[in-house]
Amino acid sequence: MSDSSSRSRSASRSLSRPLSRQDSLQDSLQDSLQDSGAERISSRALTHSTGSFTRETGGSQSLERGLTLLRAFRVGSSSLTNADLAARTGLPRPTVSRLTRSLVDAGFLRYDTTERAYRLAVVVVSLADAFQHATVVPGIALPLMRRIAELENVNVGLAVPDQGAMVYLAAVRHSGDSVSRTRRVEPGTRIPMEQTSIGMAWLAAVPSAVRAEVLARIAEKAGDSWSTVQKDLSRGIAQAHALGYCTANYQPGHLTAVGGAFRGPDHQWYGLNISFPHKPSEKARDVARYAPLLLGLIEEIRASCGIEDGIE
Repeated sequence: MSDSSSRSRSASRSLSRPLSRQDSLQDSLQDSLQDSGAERISSRALTHSTGSFTRETGGSQSLERGLTLLRAFRVGSSSLTNADLAARTGLPRPTVSRLTRSLVDAGFLRYDTTERAYRLAVVVVSLADAFQHATVVPGIALPLMRRIAELENVNVGLAVPDQGAMVYLAAVRHSGDSVSRTRRVEPGTRIPMEQTSIGMAWLAAVPSAVRAEVLARIAEKAGDSWSTVQKDLSRGIAQAHALGYCTANYQPGHLTAVGGAFRGPDHQWYGLNISFPHKPSEKARDVARYAPLLLGLIEEIRASCGIEDGIE
């Protein structure tokens, strides 16, 4: 059986029954080991073998809730009250009040006495700066992305996952369509993983345990519409396994995109896309033009990062 067929079947199994977020990957693996008479292995070994972070010790619910509040801040919502935060996160108002107090004390939020609301504190800028300096791929990729975008009058983006979304680390916009001219896409911009070529290509590339974990989040968010979402995801992931890229129309009627993925020198999986004006009658021709450019760009980025074929 070919590697691509194995990956496709693994992806299909993940899509047909995504793990619930309460399922324990570690427990299932350990049970299998015990049934076979093998010794219990460490959670670090499980993390290494599956690609999915696994620890035996439980996490801190208070910390997770506090971080959930920080995630509630987005562009266009620079200040939020306790009531706003409770509505956005679903956490009880008294819990939010206690957490915002702690976040102010710790310097992650500041209280605006004029608006009587909370704002992100400057420490998040320091964290972003630390992230950017520790992540070399965007700086290497951006000049190569810009060259393609300018020559072809297309958009090119580089992104990594954050839970069920993809977050742009670099983006160059040169397509002449109305959406590209007016829509703000910058480092930090979030897009849904399940609706985009860059997200589906990333899902296709990562280890099956990681994919199942993310699909569980997407299924939880999708609720009753999961069957429709599942169908689109199945198509995109299968296409990426077969061709090395997949297509999607995240902005129906405006943009078509081709997306691929690669593993960087930091062992993180990155998504890369090229998007261009959506023209139904010319879609096949455009995909045939831009998909090879995308795959070539991925190889250029890998080579510039010092990644040789078969070595990551």
